[in-house]
Amino acid sequence: MTATAPVHGTWEPRPAARWEDAFLSGNGHHGALVFGDPDHERVIVTHHTLVRPNGRDPRPPQLADALPALQDRLLAGDRTAAESFTDGRPLQWVQPFHPAFQVRLRRPPADCPDYRRDVDFTTGVVSATCTGWTGRVFVSRADDVIVHHLTGPGLTLDIDLDHRLPGAPAGLGIGHGAVLTPEGALLSLRARYPDGDRACTGVTQVTVTGGTTTLVPPGVRVEGARSVLVLTRVHRHTGELDVVAEGRALRDLPQEYDELLDRHTALHRTAYERVTLDLAADPAERALPGSELLTRPRSAALLERLFAAGRYHLLSASGLFPPRLTGLWTGDWNTAWSGAFTNDANLNLQTASAAAAALPEVTEAHANLIHRQLPDWRENARAIFGTRGVVAPAHTDGESGHVYHYNREYPLHLWTAGADWLLKPLVDHDETHGTRDPRTAAALAEVAVFYEGFLTRTDEHGHLVVVPSYSPENRPANASWGTLNAAMDLSAARHALRTAAAYHPGPDADRWHALADRLPPHRINEDGALAEWAWPGLADSYDHRHLSHLYGVWPLDEITPYDTPELAAAAHRALELRGAENDSAHGHLHHALIAARLRDADRVAHALAQVLDGDFFHTSLMSAHYPKRDVYNADAAHTLPAVLIEMLVQSTPDRLVLLPALPAAYPSGALRGVRTRFGAEIDLTWTRDRATAVIRPGRTHRVELRTSSGAESLHLVAGEDHVLTLRAW
Repeated sequence: MTATAPVHGTWEPRPAARWEDAFLSGNGHHGALVFGDPDHERVIVTHHTLVRPNGRDPRPPQLADALPALQDRLLAGDRTAAESFTDGRPLQWVQPFHPAFQVRLRRPPADCPDYRRDVDFTTGVVSATCTGWTGRVFVSRADDVIVHHLTGPGLTLDIDLDHRLPGAPAGLGIGHGAVLTPEGALLSLRARYPDGDRACTGVTQVTVTGGTTTLVPPGVRVEGARSVLVLTRVHRHTGELDVVAEGRALRDLPQEYDELLDRHTALHRTAYERVTLDLAADPAERALPGSELLTRPRSAALLERLFAAGRYHLLSASGLFPPRLTGLWTGDWNTAWSGAFTNDANLNLQTASAAAAALPEVTEAHANLIHRQLPDWRENARAIFGTRGVVAPAHTDGESGHVYHYNREYPLHLWTAGADWLLKPLVDHDETHGTRDPRTAAALAEVAVFYEGFLTRTDEHGHLVVVPSYSPENRPANASWGTLNAAMDLSAARHALRTAAAYHPGPDADRWHALADRLPPHRINEDGALAEWAWPGLADSYDHRHLSHLYGVWPLDEITPYDTPELAAAAHRALELRGAENDSAHGHLHHALIAARLRDADRVAHALAQVLDGDFFHTSLMSAHYPKRDVYNADAAHTLPAVLIEMLVQSTPDRLVLLPALPAAYPSGALRGVRTRFGAEIDLTWTRDRATAVIRPGRTHRVELRTSSGAESLHLVAGEDHVLTLRAW
């Protein structure tokens, strides 16, 4: 790390006593939380597949036959009709995400001068050093294994696997294994879930150079070693896992730390270094530990480091799946909100920077989750709405994509906008790369087919009505949660139908465009704000953490200051009136993303300040859901990079917007490597009175440039750099 450029890592001079402050590593499959003190270092092992059976019945409710009667009642003015639209099952959460176990390394008590722990974002290596020894941990993207390497003269330590983490169920069936091998030892830990044949099993190979290894059940003792290499994998499975075969697989990996690291770094570093942000921070502040920076919420160095940490954690959490509510990490079996993929806001907010911040790995993980669950989405559409096509759930544990989450305040099975919302990042990816993924095309067609079957009711003006309709997770001030014509539902239906038409030109496209044209316009209420429900007589509830009704502003381009100024002004008024409700991090940053699209730099700055002043970040630079580091949650950490990009560079397939909402607190800086949806890479630098953008087009295209000076046309030629100089921006 150097002080003359943004720091791509963070460090602390003290150990981490809490798992929430653990430094993190991950490869999108396995995760590692590294913490503890010099005498007792711990690595909590996680994996995206680790969800605990909870007896949940995942089937979607069979409600299609009752749907017409519900629609009749809502259209007739019964504002509470949807409160009984259920099959009678109680509220059910998805299977909760949980940690596997902790790898414990205990040393004889001794003085530890010059202790320091670091995480290097460019490599994913978490290290702890002390006079006499060094420990390094990373999770390999190349070999899907947690690598822990310790070096020092005469290393003596006990190593074991321990499932005893907060919230671990009392009924777990625990089995330990430990055998000596020519290399050192093979350890295993099986945790069988209560009342079933499902289990998770971790296997750890210990390779010792020099010294001796002896069994000290349930682990081993190493004495007098020069180095110790610990390789760990965990599996969720039915029945018994073949531990011997898993041990052989670990022994077949390279046994040199440097070779393992080089194989991993070739993948991780390439992805991480594509985009950087420099806010011309004070070099002295850049050199500070993260905990000290967090006490300086107005520091540009803090925002630089949080941008870097956010990209690092987002990349590290994305592979098999995109990030959960807690990313890929937890140290507690009782993870808040089941540690689910929460689709009605959080997942898309966390992955919002993927296309612009050049992380296609994140989008591919997002696509993996969607495509493996499409059969369940089809069943949702059939069971609840009696249609073909697909309906996405508001929550998933990664195993089931079925909809079932009902109580009076959360009728999430009525949310029909989810498929369009979840597919939008895949469309952004296609636009950015100039391709059309056939999987995305097929899924979009299924969404359009759903709307063909669902949008059958009309109002007195002949407009289609979305009924039932739901705006996550809000309600009208004078009606129940399940109602009519939520603004998000209208925007999603229009966008899905028109986007599907663009991917499938021909008779289907004509039919889908015609259906989209029959949807009603957005409504502007008596306060001059874009109404959250376009149905006459439904009153807005302004104090709420979600901003679902402004979906047309962000991430869609349906409402912009350039194309629809009247609607943009109404959306801005709606944003002004919106309260923060319970101060959720995702609410503040969602607010900032919308404000950036509406060119309101002051509102972006205010929303950022709510998070930076609110003590939302642990010393790990992972975040919390509420102020004062309450409830471990990745929303703020992962969403922040998207906010910082949106305030500097925005794009559509035909438009580039430069410096739309830059707060005055950051008068100079550089954003390098950002991608646009018209296939160009941009380096942007700015000072108080001048900005320069170097545009590197990947394809020939004409776009509209928008700056504070107005609009102009740019003709971009593939392979030819285009340099723009802006004054008095």
